[in-house]
Amino acid sequence: MLGAYPADLGGVDREALARCIDACFSCAQACSACADACLSEEMVAELTKCIRGNLDCADICDATGRTLSRHTGYDANLTRSILQACAAACKACGDECARHAGHHDHCRVCADECRGCEQACRTLIASLG
Repeated sequence: MLGAYPADLGGVDREALARCIDACFSCAQACSACADACLSEEMVAELTKCIRGNLDCADICDATGRTLSRHTGYDANLTRSILQACAAACKACGDECARHAGHHDHCRVCADECRGCEQACRTLIASLG
């Protein structure tokens, strides 16, 4: 889709942008699925913080992916801010899921997705200058 955009992207690295958009949507899906899986665990009360983090991260990643998919009227400050928020949400969620990864495979998978998205956001931030 980025290749079909008719105007210049203002110097944004298209590859980093595409990777970040994909990572955001993949992470949002993983976080939503992990929250749902956590709700199915017998010790769900112990996963409350994880579930909350999953849901927050999923919403932030989805909003970031959608925002990054729009290019007309590009605002570098807004882009940088949402990427920083997304990286922070992914770090927090990834850290919490990693705490449960030894007992719950869905948390391991989610932590990995969060780490990948966090890195994609940081890479795109660095490419913005």
